[in-house]
Amino acid sequence: MTVQETYRDRIAAGELHHDPAQEDVLDELERIRAVMAEPVKRGRLFRKAPEPPNGLYIWGGVGRGKSMLMDLLFGLVQAPKRRAHFHAFMQWVHEEMNVARKRGVDDAIAPVAEKLAAEVRFLAFDEMQISDITDAMIVGRLFEALFAAGVVIVTTSNRPPDDLYKNGLNRQLFLPFIGLLKGKLVIHELVSETDYRQGVLEGTPSYFTPNDAVARAQINAVWAGLTEGQAQPLTLRTKGRDVVIPGFHNGVARAGFHDLCGQPLGAGDYLALAAAARVLVLEDIPRLSRANFNEAKRFVTLIDALYEAHVRLICTAAAAPEMLYVEGEGVFEFERTASRLREMQGADWGR
Repeated sequence: MTVQETYRDRIAAGELHHDPAQEDVLDELERIRAVMAEPVKRGRLFRKAPEPPNGLYIWGGVGRGKSMLMDLLFGLVQAPKRRAHFHAFMQWVHEEMNVARKRGVDDAIAPVAEKLAAEVRFLAFDEMQISDITDAMIVGRLFEALFAAGVVIVTTSNRPPDDLYKNGLNRQLFLPFIGLLKGKLVIHELVSETDYRQGVLEGTPSYFTPNDAVARAQINAVWAGLTEGQAQPLTLRTKGRDVVIPGFHNGVARAGFHDLCGQPLGAGDYLALAAAARVLVLEDIPRLSRANFNEAKRFVTLIDALYEAHVRLICTAAAAPEMLYVEGEGVFEFERTASRLREMQGADWGR
């Protein structure tokens, strides 16, 4: 079945809505599916795969259906394949490189590329972005080796290739990778006026208080609507350490207050989270005071990072924003955080 036929069938079943912007990319998806479906040619002494097609880089605003389209293709590709969120994939790469270093190899990237190329012909990445100088250097060499081995890559991103690792340290060293992407991937902007993720949240409160059984049931319903039960933990690597987000799917993250503010995390960790997630479901925000001053400071830093990145926040809390921090050092400074929490509850926030 072709990509176009599958897309039309899902519309007929009520699973999708007709979207001209999504239809515009179906031919590119089908081009890849068709080539990947060609059988491996067999010779007497060797097998030769068809010439690999250029991959695809789909970028555009959040909630436009980029991940859905990539998954549509992934389900139809008849070849050894792998799909991962880009952050999770880079975490796996770092782990494999550590294994290679323990074996004493001089170049830890080469065996990782060889392993991938031996296992898959098709790689699908969700939410490609580069925020770490180490990843910036690794990903260029890794992708170059994968392309040379004939691996086809399809990826989604919220930004065009030219904006990857924008303003990053030593970015000039990263520019050849951007050129490589443009040479090996068809760049397609998904220009849709409809934010389907926002549709799930339409008319839904984003700040639930008091933090009781009713609030927990409501936030569970929102989470189910956004993730369809497909969430998995996500590990973010920031400055050489790992930050585990308990639940993540398609740009939607879920964590408890203790997970993010009860641990020794800092601004860099929260910025990495804000870069990876477009929606954060944060549970169990307690009342704050001098008794949990360190947690309160981290919470302020977290909200600042989410606010600046325009991440949609959905949360359960012990009290209204203005009543979360009413005594102790930092009460005056918290007024700005309370104001931001109020602003982030607006219907247009995160669009």
